[in-house]
Amino acid sequence: MNTSAIIPASTSNAQPGTIRAALGYRNFRFIWIGLFASQIGTWMQNLALPAYIDERTHSATWVAIIGFAQLGPLLLLSIPGGVLADRFPRKPWLIANQTAQLLLSLVIAVLIARGSSLLAIFVAQLGVGTFNALGAPAMQASIPLLVSREDLPGALALNSVMLNGSRVIGPALAAALIGFGVTVSQIFVINAGTYLFAVAGIALITIPHVPTRGLERGFQKIMGGIRIARSRSVLSRMLLAMTFFSFFCLPYISLFPSIARLAFGINAEGGTYKWLYATWGLGACLGGLACGSVLLRFDRRKLITNAFRGLTVTMLLFAFARGPELAIPIGFLLGFFYFMAVTPMVTLFQVNMFDHERARVMSLWFMAFGGTVPLGALAFGPIVDWIGPRPVLLLSVVGSAFLSWWCDLIRRPAVTLTEHELRQPLQTRHTAGFDEQGVVAGQ
Repeated sequence: MNTSAIIPASTSNAQPGTIRAALGYRNFRFIWIGLFASQIGTWMQNLALPAYIDERTHSATWVAIIGFAQLGPLLLLSIPGGVLADRFPRKPWLIANQTAQLLLSLVIAVLIARGSSLLAIFVAQLGVGTFNALGAPAMQASIPLLVSREDLPGALALNSVMLNGSRVIGPALAAALIGFGVTVSQIFVINAGTYLFAVAGIALITIPHVPTRGLERGFQKIMGGIRIARSRSVLSRMLLAMTFFSFFCLPYISLFPSIARLAFGINAEGGTYKWLYATWGLGACLGGLACGSVLLRFDRRKLITNAFRGLTVTMLLFAFARGPELAIPIGFLLGFFYFMAVTPMVTLFQVNMFDHERARVMSLWFMAFGGTVPLGALAFGPIVDWIGPRPVLLLSVVGSAFLSWWCDLIRRPAVTLTEHELRQPLQTRHTAGFDEQGVVAGQ
């Protein structure tokens, strides 16, 4: 089914592929604004909850456990979520998931206000993570359907801006509110309210329906995304790279308050920690923004390798920094190179699949990107408690250096089309020509 006719043209005259061009699509603009507002509330919570747990327990292990409740379900439920995204109409499914997360955020607010057990908080947070995992593949599979393929890079760059701009605004807003006496439980109430923006954004748009192809049923349908990724080398390499990256290089994100306390002497409840976190988020936001603007003319494959090289250097500096005076500016660069790598990776991933494949294949991306991070935090949290954070950060340095080699899609001879790919017809609504490496030409 060719769905291009139901995508309204962009009202922008900007260069195709840029952020301005993507914002010219009404449906994309509405959902982006709604999700941005919702993400601000999420990152208010993401700042407040780990800091609350670290202050209450002084344990990186407990911080990792609560973080696992939020992101861990992506490991087990992303694939079923991708299948359900193909089974149910997208709008009601997405609205139901957002509403469930809203209600559970209110439950967590009550639990914290009452000083309930960490186990009760873990269970409620696990519920939030479960509904997020079930809805995320449908959300990320729908966003590319709201713009033309030529403007997809700008849309995905804006997606990065949304995720990381909220990391700046959310913590800054949370810090300001806490300074005025707002409690952690009240932060969760505010976060619950921001879900209404996401619900409104979804309700106001039209999401094109892309029917699933083939006669897959049951287990075959669940395994469909894995089969697609294995048959297309660029997808499988990006998935393996992101899995490795998430496990070995990103545990510091989940353990941020503990690392700040142990490595830099920064109290997670204090204003300096909030500045450190917000500055790192600002760097990530600008890294994603740069990929959709000033860096747009560069080959994305080169951006990935250069970003990992930059990340290697900045992670090394971060590991040996002493005090907030160095940690804060280095943290900005760490965030910048982090999303300078992730944004072209997810763009390369998205443009190398067909519309009817997105929900199932994107579920694998969420497993690799979101679901693996808490596993790394669980593995390295006890090490941080035992011998400190610097050995864990140095392992991330080695991992980033390895990925700068592994992700070199231009030079690696192993990245070639399989026989299955050579037989596949590659002309559909959103498909440009693939080059000899299985990567969309000119990307």
